[in-house]
Amino acid sequence: MGERWMAYSVHRKILDEGAVDDMAGKSESKTQTLSEKVKKSMRCSAPRLKSFLLRSIPLLSWLPRYSIREYAIGDLIAGISVGILHLPFGMSTALVTSVPPIFGLYTCFYPVLIYFIFGTSKHISMGPYTVVGVMIGGVADRLIPNSDFMIWDNVTNSSIVDTMSRDAARVQVAAAVTFLSGVFQILLGLAQFGFLVTYLSEPLVRGYTTGTAFHIIVSQLKYVLGINPVGHSGLLSLIYTLAEVCYLIPQTNIGTLVVSVVTIVCLVVATELNACLSKKLPVPIPMELLALIIGTFVSWQVNLEENYGVDVMGLIPSGLQPPVFPDISLFGQVIGDAFAVSVVGYSVLISLGRIFALKYGYQVDSSQELIALGLSNSIGGMFQCLSISGSMSRTAIQERAGGKTQAAGALSAIVSLFIMLWIGALFKDLPKAVLAAIIYVTLHSMLKQFLDIPVLWRKNKIDAVIWAATFIFTLLLNSDIGLAASIGFSILTVIFRTQLPKYSLLGQVPGTDMYRPLEEYKQVRQVQGILIFRSSATLYFANAEMYQDALGKKIQRDYGEIGIEVVLAGCQTGVVDNLQTGGFFDDKMTKSCLFSTIHDAVLFCQSARMEDEETMETVF
Repeated sequence: MGERWMAYSVHRKILDEGAVDDMAGKSESKTQTLSEKVKKSMRCSAPRLKSFLLRSIPLLSWLPRYSIREYAIGDLIAGISVGILHLPFGMSTALVTSVPPIFGLYTCFYPVLIYFIFGTSKHISMGPYTVVGVMIGGVADRLIPNSDFMIWDNVTNSSIVDTMSRDAARVQVAAAVTFLSGVFQILLGLAQFGFLVTYLSEPLVRGYTTGTAFHIIVSQLKYVLGINPVGHSGLLSLIYTLAEVCYLIPQTNIGTLVVSVVTIVCLVVATELNACLSKKLPVPIPMELLALIIGTFVSWQVNLEENYGVDVMGLIPSGLQPPVFPDISLFGQVIGDAFAVSVVGYSVLISLGRIFALKYGYQVDSSQELIALGLSNSIGGMFQCLSISGSMSRTAIQERAGGKTQAAGALSAIVSLFIMLWIGALFKDLPKAVLAAIIYVTLHSMLKQFLDIPVLWRKNKIDAVIWAATFIFTLLLNSDIGLAASIGFSILTVIFRTQLPKYSLLGQVPGTDMYRPLEEYKQVRQVQGILIFRSSATLYFANAEMYQDALGKKIQRDYGEIGIEVVLAGCQTGVVDNLQTGGFFDDKMTKSCLFSTIHDAVLFCQSARMEDEETMETVF
């Protein structure tokens, strides 16, 4: 025991913080005034300007070093593959956003080119994202309901919806939300607030996207069944909409239902076939595109709209539109929704970006990603595009096809432009039920996230509760309010964790220098004459008293009546900083003991009362 104790001890004088500063020769820090800081930030030199441009426009950094021999073929194949997929994904996202399909195709062009210039991720496929689309669609349905556009039809002697006027108004709302969400992202990026998304934990994001998937499923039931339920918004809108759909089931259009079921079955079989042949095929078969082509051809040949009443896409205009600034009068009505869209879009983007950056060994600048996404959305909003984000499915296809840089994204945008100019108009006979079926099949990855719950429950029960609570909030409170409630609940769990940490006594694993809780391990043994106490939470003012009480219970005596040697250990970073007593002990102890706000405070408690301060040692 004597030899072991000497191995873990450092004998020196007891030092307070001031004495340490004097011995280490702490330098005097000069406090700059605000005017000095502004002048320093405004100084410009050639190296500083070059560094700023390369940091702000990453394209200037990597494009001169682009290797045509190494990257060109892979990027070309990946760009064409993803560009083809933009057609079904763009049109289906427009469907859930309650706007005409051409605006989903616009989203595959303008914002993607902007991200190509300013983004820092090499592998992400940017474009329409269904979760963000349903959030914007909820805003459009709330502000522009069908009831405001009812007109009398003399042919049928009944009221019908003026779809052209309604769609034009909804496009204005979608553009305003997209533009304003981009402005929020730019401002957060300029303020270097990219780190804030780290407070959106992975369980929260995955629970939120799973809850949003159910909103998407319910919103597409009208296209799958061929019915016209009245839209609902606000709290419990999902429940009200689902109840009305159930009420209207007897009015289901059989032709539409058959188209939906056949398309879903074929896509599921094709998806499984792609999975089986994944190792043999260089690029997955674009089954979604084939579904569009076959569905359009069958609808045109059979004339599904006239003969069976199947709702089709209608005329899809070709060409591009000039930029138009969004309607400022809408900003006040959509500002909260726009902020929610900006947070969700960025959280998905940065999570996906970090996955591939870690896989391929490069860094993604979180603040620059905010600016890139903000510019994509704000400029895209002026071209009446929808808010974009990264797509896991398209990114996986782009990576598998050999995409190495964002040049693949630019090529996919060019393919989308070609589709808009010459091909998009050919899909006017496409049944909307086919697009709804494509959406349902693509949601299977989100629904698989239910498997997170048992895994999280085994690893961390609080994370499992966050996932479940976020899912329930999103279902019941709608996407925007549900997100705010989920973030608030997640913050409460952080406070909860620090208020109810796990306290334990540690014992030594025989034959090692490792220590584990005595109550959890049978073979660990307490070191003779030494008591090691551990807390799982950071020690700060809010839980200091609880820490003292727990320590007193563990040692089964008043800690003020015993001598304590404080060993600052277990800090996750290995760095001990901000040493202060914090008032955790009485005056005599305060003079002698240093304490640190670290995760694991290990206290060696001896049974003899301390009579002389100089016998106290602080050991690091």
